[in-house]
Amino acid sequence: MTAITAAALAAKPTRLKRERGDVPFSAWNYLWFAIFALVCAYPFWYLIVNSVSANDVSALGQVRVWPQGFHLSNYTQILHLDGLTGAALISLARTVIGTAFTVLASAFLGFMFTQERMWKRALWYRLVVITMYFNAGLIPVYVTMKTLGLTNSFWVYILPAIVQPFNIILVKTYIESLPSSLQEAAEVDGASTLRIFFSIILPNTTPILATVAIFSAVAQWNSFQDTLLYITDQKLYSLQYLLYMFINQASSLAQAAQNAQGNLGALASAASKQTPTSIRMTVAVIVVLPIIFVYPMFQRYFVKGIMLGAVKG
Repeated sequence: MTAITAAALAAKPTRLKRERGDVPFSAWNYLWFAIFALVCAYPFWYLIVNSVSANDVSALGQVRVWPQGFHLSNYTQILHLDGLTGAALISLARTVIGTAFTVLASAFLGFMFTQERMWKRALWYRLVVITMYFNAGLIPVYVTMKTLGLTNSFWVYILPAIVQPFNIILVKTYIESLPSSLQEAAEVDGASTLRIFFSIILPNTTPILATVAIFSAVAQWNSFQDTLLYITDQKLYSLQYLLYMFINQASSLAQAAQNAQGNLGALASAASKQTPTSIRMTVAVIVVLPIIFVYPMFQRYFVKGIMLGAVKG
């Protein structure tokens, strides 16, 4: 009995003894991080409460913490603005397709740069990395895109963003931290390079690939400068670019939204009539919310992937 009791006690996890100064220190940390979290979250909350508050009150800047005159008509009216649905589909398509291509390219190039038998491996790796520090500039890049026929093309959103040196470095470092015996065992069994990549490397690099997916998805969803530079066809406008236009043309769009209501607009109360402020707030919420909902799904992979991919262990 004594031996069993001793073994049970030994199996219990030991708790670190707290010093007298640890409690105030922990309380201060919790307080500081709680305040920091509130400061970070408040801008998003401010957008939401203003988008669902009475528009006349919101336009006066009187909405701070809680909604006043709650209503959801702003969202139903915004959806009737020309081009919004198409722009949302373009942003969704470029985010999904662009992220998939970027993750696959980063994984494959990161894997190939770990293969010593790759011809001129160090040279190609340096050529990729050097692009992080040097670029040709705006005008040469525009001329290149125009020469390649990518202006006014959906693929201008996808192709230039496929190869990202920083992502490749993360994946390469992560793969180097994996046991080399995995690949050696597959090679002994006669597996080809592609078979090793798809059957061995991809399943074991999920955390770092999720990290790359977050980076790529956020960049694709938030990008609007490529639309500004390369796109003149309104059918290819992205949602972020429309947000940029809406912010600059909020007054005229507010009038257009009211006119679009027809007879219903004449019966609408002053509190629900669109204003430049309500246009800005509502569109900003529509653009921001999707990426906020997606991010927590990958957060647990993000922390593990960025730590293991940044330092070779």
